[in-house]
Amino acid sequence: MKYIIKNFKTSLLLAFSAVLFLSSCNKKMEQLSDAPVTPPTGLTLAQTMAASSDSLYYKLLVRGGLINKISRTDSIFTMFVPDNNAMRVFVNAASGGAIPVAAPDAVHSAFISGLLPAASANAIGSFNICPQAITTASIPATFPNFQYPSILNPAPALSAFLRLTTFPSTRNGAYLNNIPLLSTNTLASNGVIHKTAAIALPPSQYLWDRINTDATFSLLKAAIQRADADPTAPGALQSALLNIGANLTVYAPDTTAFKNVLSFLSGGALNPAMPNAVFAGFIGTLPITTVKGIVVYHIMGTRAFSNNFPTTVTNYPTLLNGAIPAHPGLGLRATFTGPMVSAATVKGAANGTASNVVINPTPAPGGSSDQFYLNGVLHRIDQVLLPQ
Repeated sequence: MKYIIKNFKTSLLLAFSAVLFLSSCNKKMEQLSDAPVTPPTGLTLAQTMAASSDSLYYKLLVRGGLINKISRTDSIFTMFVPDNNAMRVFVNAASGGAIPVAAPDAVHSAFISGLLPAASANAIGSFNICPQAITTASIPATFPNFQYPSILNPAPALSAFLRLTTFPSTRNGAYLNNIPLLSTNTLASNGVIHKTAAIALPPSQYLWDRINTDATFSLLKAAIQRADADPTAPGALQSALLNIGANLTVYAPDTTAFKNVLSFLSGGALNPAMPNAVFAGFIGTLPITTVKGIVVYHIMGTRAFSNNFPTTVTNYPTLLNGAIPAHPGLGLRATFTGPMVSAATVKGAANGTASNVVINPTPAPGGSSDQFYLNGVLHRIDQVLLPQ
């Protein structure tokens, strides 16, 4: 492994500038076909929702002041609608556990209508509404997930045109981000409804917020800071990880993974039982271009949710391909139990075995896979990926 690291293509990495890096991050959003679906006449989205069994989500839309919007007949929308089971789980979490999942729907409804902040209800509802009518036939079964804007502007003072994007997919099933769709393509006179197994919450933090504050990734943080000492592009990685315009997937090795590889590189002088600070100090002695090359090998310039991984190992490019176009990239693979990913792996070109994604799609701080942020997705992995 020491031979691999020392012989990394540092001369090419010296040409890896901030401009090149950010051009890889900011992907042009895919566009829908110019032939939009024309829903039949009949009930509007609001009327369809009011007549359905998904009454708890309808209460959230009322609380968020969105009923008039989805009642309009001069606009067409796609709605992702969590069923009542999903809404009970949401209320349980939003109430801090005060309302049990098994409580009567009237109790859940009262919380949504009286205690859930109206601004939060508006943001959640808006994030689950997209312009135009997007049926599953419009969503490609390709890698990565299809990117499409919601109607939620998280920072109107920054830009009136800013929108948070959603990431539906029909690869390996039908999903919104990594949430399975329970039913699809319910047409209304002004749009289409897809029912989701859980509520999709809008992200509020950046990738760097998680890496910077989670002790699990303290050595990844140290590696990023070492890479950002590059005088040709100072701070480029942290800037991208804090850039709302970036669109990234980070395969984030945990501290154990970094300790194992650094212990080997030190010839055993570093014992994995030593404090993290010792290993962070060692990272600070490594060549900047070598560390930068390894870090960017852990980042893709697209959002790759685990449910969109192939079921047989397939290689995809990383940001390192901006400097080394012919590099094979990373090999991804997912195993499914029903619609959910039960195992996923990421293999580096020089790794003897694939790294495991630590599967836990629940939100931070405990979640470790499919962690959804303003500018990307994060998966915790148990090995450092080696490019050569």
